[in-house]
Amino acid sequence: MIFVGGVPFSSSSQGNTLVALMEDPILVSAANSFKAIPERKFPVYEESGVDRLMKNKWVYLFQREYGTVDPAFVDFVGTDEATTCVGIVIRNKKNGMTSVSHMDSPNIVDMGLSQMLLHVVDHNMEAELDVHLVGGFEDVSPNYAYSSTRSESQEQLDGHSFPLCAKIVEALFTRPENFHVQTLFVLGHNTRRDSEGNAYPIFHGLVVETSTGLVTPACFDRTSRCPDEIVRRIRVTSAYEDPSWSGKLLETYDTQTDQFRIASCCWSFRQKDISLTLKSLSDSEILLICSTSPSAEAPDFVDNLRRQWEYLIEHPDWRETFPSKQARAFERVGDGGWKRC
Repeated sequence: MIFVGGVPFSSSSQGNTLVALMEDPILVSAANSFKAIPERKFPVYEESGVDRLMKNKWVYLFQREYGTVDPAFVDFVGTDEATTCVGIVIRNKKNGMTSVSHMDSPNIVDMGLSQMLLHVVDHNMEAELDVHLVGGFEDVSPNYAYSSTRSESQEQLDGHSFPLCAKIVEALFTRPENFHVQTLFVLGHNTRRDSEGNAYPIFHGLVVETSTGLVTPACFDRTSRCPDEIVRRIRVTSAYEDPSWSGKLLETYDTQTDQFRIASCCWSFRQKDISLTLKSLSDSEILLICSTSPSAEAPDFVDNLRRQWEYLIEHPDWRETFPSKQARAFERVGDGGWKRC
């Protein structure tokens, strides 16, 4: 069940719940307020000007990953690099347990929400759960996307953002838990246009301050997208071909121990040849082939892909990365960072 402003939300059976929520005055006001918040950059440096990381403890999540954090262990949890993807926050107002995911497909929404809620609701179906959605943008015409008269063949042209957002809202609406939607910064709210009318996301990411539940726009650099950045990126791609992860979000963070455990994944020697071919392409060709929104990607999108391909070229045998199929484990160190166990 969805609540807005403390009141159960209902829409006409002939209407679209997502569209109705996008037009709700409370959520429109919240979206406008969110848009005005300066984007927070990670890592966080001392105001004194000394380039030294503050001892904040955060958990970063890549595409298709999720993590549930305890505020006793973690100060911040967030994700970025979202264009047509959506970052979801679910936080238990009573105990502060916070789950964040980076969803990239309608196919993982139902199981993904169940995974996120496992350590958040604590078997209390009456718990008040604050929800924030940030991401997705108008990658198709807004008039077209919101139309209720599209044919089945036209549905294939919906783009990526709208079907994902619609599925998330539908799943929240039909689940038994009480979801209090606080932020709905998606689609039109998260879209800016250049002088030629081309659409781009306003924000690509979010971060949650676990002690307060405050959600702000955020971006992370390469050093803060950790631990095990490249292997986790490769694991996202490998998961699409692994039936054991079908319909699921990827588990990486252990809530109870405040550790990362990156389960083993495999790739074929053929990936080396594919990587060599892709690496030889121009930046524009890579964007067209590898992105759902080529014109809207962040400046480091192509570089991140090239670094993945370089790793696969240098390590064509996945068993070098995961000896004996053992997970790669990381524990937190004193400055809030991570070291391999």
